[in-house]
Amino acid sequence: MSTGVDKVSVVIPAKNESVGLAKILPKLVLIEEVFEVIVVDDGSSDNTVELCAEHGVKCISHPESMGNGASIKTGARAAIGDVLVFMDGDGQHQPEEITSLLNKLESGYDLVVGSRDASGQASLGRRLANGFYNWFASWMSSREIHDLTSGFRAVRADKFREFLYMLPNGFSYPTTSTMAFLRSGYSVGFKPINVLQRDGKSHINLVRDGVKFFLIIFKIATLYSPLKLFSLVSFGLLTTGMSYYLYTYFSVGRFTNMGMFLLVSAILVFLMGLLSEQVSTLFYKK
Repeated sequence: MSTGVDKVSVVIPAKNESVGLAKILPKLVLIEEVFEVIVVDDGSSDNTVELCAEHGVKCISHPESMGNGASIKTGARAAIGDVLVFMDGDGQHQPEEITSLLNKLESGYDLVVGSRDASGQASLGRRLANGFYNWFASWMSSREIHDLTSGFRAVRADKFREFLYMLPNGFSYPTTSTMAFLRSGYSVGFKPINVLQRDGKSHINLVRDGVKFFLIIFKIATLYSPLKLFSLVSFGLLTTGMSYYLYTYFSVGRFTNMGMFLLVSAILVFLMGLLSEQVSTLFYKK
């Protein structure tokens, strides 16, 4: 089977994931479509380097842990493939599903995300959190986002590198890249995948990284469609201001300073959103 592309590079960020890598590397090197496999060792203290050498896989080591996103950027810069496939090294993602991602990519997409169902979430907390992220991103982009945070994805290398400077060094590179592709008018598709239980302990702290995800979604919201977000806030201030005005008018017979403050704030927030929308448009101009 041919995917119609010259080279496919698989990039795996890994920090102490030797157990998972021992399972997936032997399978990856046997996949016909895969031209190269790059493991980015993010300051691991296990035998990741030796394991890569054993399977003839390229390994790039960070002298210290720099983060999942930083590893993705390192691998993307080093890869020579026309298509990049990103997957986790913890054994959750199955190499056999790479072909299905590539097939969907070749049907005309610029980015294909491996979409997990509810059973693929590690816990109820993550399931609820990811459900909210997907809903929020869908509302912002006006299209259905099936899985915003999945790290298993195939993407056109040249287009992905356009956004390297935007990607954070932490765990939210999938969120940023997906929203950036949508904002730039690139086609994004989703392919259902099955995920296995990870090997080892997750490096994600639900509370700490959940807050980071939440803040980054708002950051991406302002980059994607600032006016939509600011308009919502402005409407809330306007509604509150008018309600407060009516309350004070009928209760004390006058228009208070707080009512004026709320109404003026609504106007200012809307104008800020309008200005931000223009800046965002220039930001994405090639």
